[in-house]
Parts: sequence; C-alpha cells; structure tokens
Amino acid sequence: MKKLFLLDGMALIYRAYFALSKTPRLTSYGLNTGAIMGFTNTLLDVLKNQKPTHIAVVFDTAAPTNRHLEFESYKAQREQMPEDLAASIPYINRLIEGFNIPIITMDGFEADDIIGTLAKKGEKEGFTVYCMTPDKDFGQLVSDNIFIYKPARMGNGAEVLGVPEILEKWEINNVHEVIDILGLWGDAVDNIPGIPGIGEKTAKKLIQEFGSIENLIQSTDKLKGKLKENVENFAEQGLISKKLATILLDVPVDFDEKALELEDPNREVLESLFAELEFRTLGKRVFGDDFSIGESPVSKSAQMDLFAPLPENELSLGQATVEEVPTTLNTISTVQHQYILVDQIEQQKQLVEKLNQAESFCFDTESTGLDAMTAELVGMSFSISPFEAYYVPVSAIREEAQVTVDLFKPALENTSVQKIGQNLKYDLLILARYGVKVAGPLFDTMLAHYLIDPDTRHNMDILAETYLKYTPVSITELIGAKGKNQGNMRDVELEKIKEYAGEDADITLQLKQVFQPLLTSTETLKLAEEVEFPLVYVLAEIEKNGVKIDEQTLRQFSVDIEAEVSKLESTIYEKAGVVFNIASPKQLGEVLFDKLQLDPKAKKTKTGQYKTGEDVLLALANKSDIVKDILDYRQLQKLKSTYVDALPSLVNPATGLIHTSYNQAVAATGRLSSTNPNLQNIPIRTERGREVRKAFIPRQAGWTLLSADYSQIELRLIAELSQDENMLDAFQKGLDIHRATAARVYGVELEEVTSDMRRNAKAVNFGIIYGQSAFGLSQSLGIPRKEAAAIIDQYFAQYTGIRKYMGDIIDFAKERGYVETLLKRRRYLRDINSANMTVRGFAERNAINAPIQGSAADLIKIAMINIQKDIEAQGLEGKMIMQVHDELVFDVPEHEVGQFKEIIANRMKNAMKLNVPIEIEIGQGNNWLEAH
Repeated sequence: MKKLFLLDGMALIYRAYFALSKTPRLTSYGLNTGAIMGFTNTLLDVLKNQKPTHIAVVFDTAAPTNRHLEFESYKAQREQMPEDLAASIPYINRLIEGFNIPIITMDGFEADDIIGTLAKKGEKEGFTVYCMTPDKDFGQLVSDNIFIYKPARMGNGAEVLGVPEILEKWEINNVHEVIDILGLWGDAVDNIPGIPGIGEKTAKKLIQEFGSIENLIQSTDKLKGKLKENVENFAEQGLISKKLATILLDVPVDFDEKALELEDPNREVLESLFAELEFRTLGKRVFGDDFSIGESPVSKSAQMDLFAPLPENELSLGQATVEEVPTTLNTISTVQHQYILVDQIEQQKQLVEKLNQAESFCFDTESTGLDAMTAELVGMSFSISPFEAYYVPVSAIREEAQVTVDLFKPALENTSVQKIGQNLKYDLLILARYGVKVAGPLFDTMLAHYLIDPDTRHNMDILAETYLKYTPVSITELIGAKGKNQGNMRDVELEKIKEYAGEDADITLQLKQVFQPLLTSTETLKLAEEVEFPLVYVLAEIEKNGVKIDEQTLRQFSVDIEAEVSKLESTIYEKAGVVFNIASPKQLGEVLFDKLQLDPKAKKTKTGQYKTGEDVLLALANKSDIVKDILDYRQLQKLKSTYVDALPSLVNPATGLIHTSYNQAVAATGRLSSTNPNLQNIPIRTERGREVRKAFIPRQAGWTLLSADYSQIELRLIAELSQDENMLDAFQKGLDIHRATAARVYGVELEEVTSDMRRNAKAVNFGIIYGQSAFGLSQSLGIPRKEAAAIIDQYFAQYTGIRKYMGDIIDFAKERGYVETLLKRRRYLRDINSANMTVRGFAERNAINAPIQGSAADLIKIAMINIQKDIEAQGLEGKMIMQVHDELVFDVPEHEVGQFKEIIANRMKNAMKLNVPIEIEIGQGNNWLEAH
C-alpha cells in the first residue's frame, strides 16, 4: 500500500514548543531545544509506528497569500513567534533534511493549501494520505482515502480521523460543511471574524438546519432576535470568513511520487546535529549505545541573547561561552591520567595518611544499586589532584568490607578536611550503614551547579561535557543498559572499575575547581556554603531516620475505601439513571453533558469528547450532587492506589521503616521534593486524604510525633519583600490576615467581615502571589469577572507596596534576566523580554512568585540545619523524620518533648532576621494526623 504522510510543519513545531514551554530543555550554550526535541519525537513515532512509504513536511513562507491580499487583517493579530521557537526553526530544517525528507513550500500559498492539493493529487494516484496536523480546519479534506493524523500528546495516543469521525465530531452530514461552520464560527487565532454572536454550538445547529452559509443568509426569515439581526448585518463577513477558511485544492505544485519516497536517513548529518543539540538519550535511541556527543560543532551564532546584557561580572544563562566549545570532547583514552589501584593494606594506610593531610579531597562510592538503604559497597575512589585518583576495592564479604571501611573512617570523619563529591547524600547514606559518619565542610558539585544554573540538568556526565569538554565512561559500558538484564558493579573486572571509579572522583574534583569561582560570580557561594551544602548532612540524617507506618491501619483503610468507592458507584449510577464506566472520560462526559445537561456550553477536547478534568468538575460541583460524588470517587481511587496500597510495599525489610528520598536539586525555586514515596503530595485538604496521615506513627512505645508548621509563610514573605505597610502592620498586630485584608478591601470594620468576604480576600491574598487575573479569581470564587476585577483593584489600592513590588521585581528581571530570594538564590527567566505576550506573561508570573517561594524554601532549610545541630549538641534521642513543604515532623521520646518544642520554636522563628514576625504552630499526637 502506498502510504503518504504530509506534515503541517509549523503547526507541529508550535505544538511541540508549547507542550514543553514550562519546562524548557536547555543545552550547555543556552539553546532551548524543547521544540526540536518534541518535533523529533513526533517524527520518530510516525516513522517507526506508521511506516509511511512516502512523506513530506510542508511549511508556509513569509510571502503574502491571496487571503492576506483580499482580507487585510487576516492573521494580523497573531502574536510574534517566541524567540526560542524562532531560533529552533533552522535546526528543525536541518533535522528534516538529515532524515532525507523533502520540505515543500511555495510563495503565495499556505501550508494548508499545499497539503490539501497534494492530498487530493495523491489520492488520485492511489495513495492513502495522512494529513498530520493538530489544526481543526483539515476536517474539510477527509475522504475515503484521506485522513487527519493527530500525533500523540500528553499521554494520549495518536488519533486518526476519517469521514465518520469528522461527521460525528462536527455533527454534520458532509465533510464540506466543516467550512461553513468555520465561516460562521470564525477563528480568533487567524483573525477570521465569522458572524458575531455565533459560536461552535450555534454554528453546528445552523449548518445542520440550513446546510450552508449561503442557504442560511437566504433563510433569515426563519431566524429570530439578535441572531437574525447578526446574520443579516454580517452576511458578507460570513461569506468572506468561509472563503478564508476554505483550503485551496489547486495550488500549482507538482506531485512527484519519486521525490516523496521515504529514504534512509543520513546518519552522519543526524549524529552531528544530535551531538550539537546534546540529544544524548535520543541519539542512543536512534543510533544505539555507540552514539556519543563527542562531536559538537557549535557555532557562535548558536548563542542565545534573550534578555538585556548582564553586567560583565554576571554569568549568562549559557554558563560556558560558545567560543570555548571545542569540536571534539576528550575521553579517558585521550587524556593522560594516573588512576591507581589501592588493594593492599599498607598502601591503603598510606592513602589514609595522605587524605588526612590534605585540605580537601574528592571521594565517591561504587555500589551494587541505586538505593543507598539497601545497596552494598563495592569500592571507594579518592582524588586530591586533577588527573590523579585512587581506587580502593571493598570485599563482598561484609566482615572484610568493614575492615577496609574502618581503615578509611578517620579520614572520612576528619572535621578539618573538606569533602568533595557529586550527589554526596548518596555516599553519606551508604557509608553510614558501614558505621561512618562523614564530617567536615562539604562541596557538592551537583548542588553547586544547581545554584549556578538551576533550570538545566546536573548529572556528572553532562557537567563534564559542558564545563570540562570531556565525555566520561558510561555506566552502561560496564554493566549494560537499564533493564532486568543489567548487571551491577560487582560483575565488573577490577581494571575497568578502577578506571571508571577513578575517573568519577577526578572529574568531580575538576568540576569543583570550575564551580567555585562561578558560585562567587553568581553571588551564590554563601548560599552554597551556609545552606545547601550543610543541608546534605541533615537530609541524609532524615532519610536514615526513616518513618514508621502502621500497616494494619492502612490495610483496614484500604478495605474501608473499597467499600466507600462501591457505595459511591451505586449512588452515581442511581443519580445518573444509567450504569456506565465512571473512569471513562468519554462515557462520563456523555452522562454529564448529553444525558443530564449540566452545562449547555460544555467544552470538548480535540478528539470530540467532552472535557471532564478536575477543573471542569470543580466548576460544576455546586450545580449537582453527582459531580461532587464523582470528584470524591476519583480522589478515593487515587488515594488508594498511590498511598494506601503502595506505602506498605515501600517498607525497608531491614529497618521496618519507610525511607523517602529528598531531592535537593530539582525544583528551580529551591523547594525540596521527595520520591519513593512522595510525601509532599499526601492530600491534606480532604478528610479521607488526611486519614492517610493516621498511619504515620512513632517508632516505639513511649515516643510521640511533633509537627511544626510555618503559619502563612508565603504571605509573610511577600509582606517582607514588598515592605507593604498595611500588610506588615496586620502581621505585627497578630491579626487574621485574611480578615484584615477583607476589612480593607470591603471598607468595613474587622468585626463586620463576613465569611464570604474573608473567603474572597483569602483567594486574592494567595492568588496575587501566582499572578492571578480577574478571570482566574472569578472562576475560583464563582463570582462575575467584573466583581473579581473590582476586588483586585481595591486590593492594590490598599496594598500599594505589593503592587510596587510586583512592578519592581518584573523590571529587575527584565534588566538582569533573573530574580533572587532574600538569600540571593537566583531564578533565571529566559523569556522575561519576549515579544510574545503569552510566553512573557508566564515569565513575569515566575518573577513575582520565585522570590517568595524561594525565600520560604531558604527559611525552612536554615531552620532544619540549626535544629539538627541542636539535636546533636544536646545529645537528644529524638529525630527529625520528615519535611513537607512548610512543615517539619519529629519522632520524639515523651521526656524530650519540652526540649524539642523549645528548639523547634526558636530555630524556625529565628532562621532569618526579618521585619515581619514569623509564627509557627506545633502539634503533638500519637500519629501524624493528630500532631498536625
């Protein structure tokens, strides 16, 4: 079968860009490759799974088309292309050429018209044609042999639409009627006006009844009211809109079957391009494990300049200047080095003495796995000088291993020697299981880079390639690719592991020498040395301490939830009057919007089914009890699978405890996250969600849990950052901030504030932090947009300092390209000066919020460091066991409760010297729920 794929190039590129715009993927020289990566993945998916015999990518050109000439304002209001996206286009063109796929353009015609013409010509030549696009206009083209192919997105698989699907989606009898619906409805993106007052649903009904715009215009006597008036007054505009929406099928473009044949890609071109774009994983996926980014022909023109120049002493987002990027990267085989095997006890003693005499040394552990609480030590590597390292193998027999580790214990515990490493928390944890309590100042290269450039990746291989122009030995070369057949470091011959482990320590030491001055130039060295590096010790201790859970409570809770879910199912079926699959968005949408008619304006997804996401259901919750039941059903199902049934499986068999892993270098704001399990996301706003906390209990009899939580910390910090007099005054007087805000906004006395007023003020207080608009506030409160706008205006009139802060911080970001917290933690905002309003708006909201969230993160980190110091200094048995956003949890013997409460209150309140008073709440209980 001849199978032709015609790709709507710009539509697919835009789609890829915006899908990844909130989590940009940057190269070492500052290029945002999100759009290129997304487009590449989409293309590879089609080539692999659809196996086209013929293919082409079609683009518009800058030349005007007849649509522009006949209708001057056509596409006139389109926002300027985001700068990152514009910079990606040449790379995508090179990518397409590397795959030997023809690119088709023609001045005077849009890509839609070229695709439409080629599709019809291809059909006549016996092809099955797939128009690959997310654009709804293409529905008019489908036939028995022409389909729309919508690529996979956000977890949903690819979708193929033929005639039946288009007829159902548009509720029409003939695919050509798509054009009439588009003509009536218009298109705000392309500035096609349509007829005022006619939206999608009305357009569909009118075309169902009259068949075409022309028939509708001739039958206005059958219409009534405003609709009749609009159709008559804007008839010509409707006809123009129909013409604008019609895809041309007579573009003078040749259908060259031979030129469209799919050819083998040009490996040399693609490998070079993937190397330049630093597509490591993608390169291996396409070319296999032998792919390397060793070739990196980056030109000076690749350097991005997305915001005003920074002062000379500032570090640009790229960090490594392009001029420094060589065409090839070094490897272990091209660099002279000396990595020494130290497997004799006398040699080991000499090495220990050398380590103890050094000002600092780098070390790394090799182990049998990634879980530090279960993996066994295979060896240790050390480096004191660049290009030199020592590898100490550790026996698989525990007693022998302990002898070796004990030999190095004094050096590792030497408080006067700085310890350098990459992701040191892992090494600290695994060594702790061998009785070593690593001490002394730390320098963690992963965390150093996190402070220097928080938005990019921080693993050692990438850092080495970026800053040292060196490609380390891949772990897969030693133990194989990830998967069930992957080996572990015990299987590797000694010579290979010596070179690999020595390289790890050596390269990490070299990275430290690069990062130390960069921390100074970004003014983050103090933050590193006083907060992030010391916190490694604290987080390792918390993870090691672990958390006790009551497995029986969770088992019973699982049974209870199952019964409640079953009961909810019956209730939902009864209210719906039909049995259906509640978990099916399609069936749920049909019940809520077709059968129950809960929202006549219900929106549909691009696949034609109703939207039934949480935001949609929450907006409907006040209209019907069935929606509340469905929300409860979903929440219970998620709670059961994610926590109630999953937590017992995460208990460590050796300790009987759960040991989460805290991620210190993930969130660009500075906040910690946790995995296995994710303790940050245990729900606390619902009664059932809070029940999960009941299962978190003290580790033994005679102990209790303490929970300490910062009170309204983000609002207090916005008061501090803005120095707004009215908000500072409210906090200093100890007033309920939401009641105080309501009193000011509504112009009433405190005692006259109603619960609705306070609720509205609370929504504004928290919404302002995230740049909430009047529309957003109206949606969250269920009030008219005009009323929401009035509340926001009055809010800013009362809190002028906050309005000034928001303007000032955006100006600061525009000038410098970043914002910073009270402790100088930076958040870089690449798009703050973007000409594209959507992209710039997102950056501006981040500019407002990042200093607040980041300062809150800094505050609790300092508190944690100081609390742990006090615990150790006073020789207390109690333990810090969890950090969850603005909350700390402790497991404490009853007789130490008083001491702990005093330490916690002092350290949390006084972590930073601020004008705004910091308040905390400390609770105590037999489980986490009681304590919280």
